[in-house]
Formats: sequence, structure tokens, C-alpha cells
Amino acid sequence: MSIEDEFTLDFARPERIGLEEAVFCAGKSPAQIDAILDVAASREARFLLTRLDPDRHAALSHGHRRALDYCPTSCTAFFGAPRPVAGPARVAIVAAGTSDVSVAREAERTLRYQGRASTLVADVGVAGLWRLTRRLEEIAAHPVLIVVAGMDAALPSVLGGLVAGAVIGVPTSVGYGVAQGGRAALDAMLASCAPGLTVVNIDNGYGAACAALRLLHAADRLRDAG
Repeated sequence: MSIEDEFTLDFARPERIGLEEAVFCAGKSPAQIDAILDVAASREARFLLTRLDPDRHAALSHGHRRALDYCPTSCTAFFGAPRPVAGPARVAIVAAGTSDVSVAREAERTLRYQGRASTLVADVGVAGLWRLTRRLEEIAAHPVLIVVAGMDAALPSVLGGLVAGAVIGVPTSVGYGVAQGGRAALDAMLASCAPGLTVVNIDNGYGAACAALRLLHAADRLRDAG
């Protein structure tokens, strides 16, 4: 069995669901990632790579490393040119703390790869509520919010009661002891009394961005149909 037999790439996904396949690099060897990029290059295809940690990135072939637009903070990379960014930012990515920024950046980079601008608002968690209130008008101007929070994860509930836009909560694994690697944040978001809050998996900035993209695509289709 060759290494190419270990993966099957989905080049038709954009036609089905409007979202391109991403390469989740955690658990893949550098040799597997190199082989995936070889196939992508042969098809002149582009890919978003997620969870590409610095050690795996450093172990890729020299040619592939040179071809990647790599962000070590988010552990994401663009293989091939991303879509040009068009229009104003319709998504605000709100991070409770600086420790949540890596997950927020994963969401930001996912949107950027798809040609969607976003506004990152960081370190506005409820422990210093004044930081949030002074930027609330700016945040509320966006129709979609991705809200990233660990520890007690109160921020999505607070924003869910203050803004009219869609709120997508991203629990993170930030926190001590009983935070349980993000499980307390996940449970807090799922138990929120803020109506209509959507929640994705722990540390899943990519999934939150994809949820935002689906909302934006649906809004675009409704506008075009009207």
C-alpha cells in the first residue's frame, strides 16, 4: 500500500455544500501531508490546512514550506492563493481573553481563506466588563458573531442578551482544574439562557467559521432570490 492509498481528497465539496475541504493535520505525519499537497499541486487545487503545529510544519518538504502561507498562532496554512477579500466585515470574532486568541485566529484565518473579512475583538471577557461595553457598539454592527471563551465562558451569554446578530459560541480549553480542558466552558454555553445561541466543539475555531460561512451563504442566496 502506498501513502496515497491512505487518503481520499474531496475536490467536489464546494459544489455540494459551498465549503472547500480542509486538511486537518493533527495526527497526520509530515509524509502524509506532503503527499496530500503533492496531489493538490497536481490538480492545481488549493487547501486550507488546520492544526499544523510548528514541528509538523518544519518537517514538511522545503518546497511545500515555501508554498505555504503559515500562521503559527492559529496553526493554519494556505496552500494556494486564498479568495480575494471582498466587501466589509460581516463577522466579528470576539475573544474573551488573550489566551483564547489562537482559537479566534483559526476562525479568522478560515474566513480569510474563503474571502470573508472579519473583525477581531480580543480580551473583552466579563472579568473586566468595561472592556466589552466600550466596544459593544462596534461588535453589534456585525450580523454574525463568533464568541470565543474558556473558563466560565460567560461571554457568549452576555452578548446573546445584548446584540441582535447570530451568536456562535466556541468554548476553549483555557482554564484551571475544574475547567476540565474546556468541558466546563462547553457545558456553560450549552446551558445558556440566551436564546438562539449556537455552540461548536471545544477549541473549534474552524467549525465556528464554517457555521458563519453557511449563515452568510444563506443570506446571500436569500438576497439574490429576492
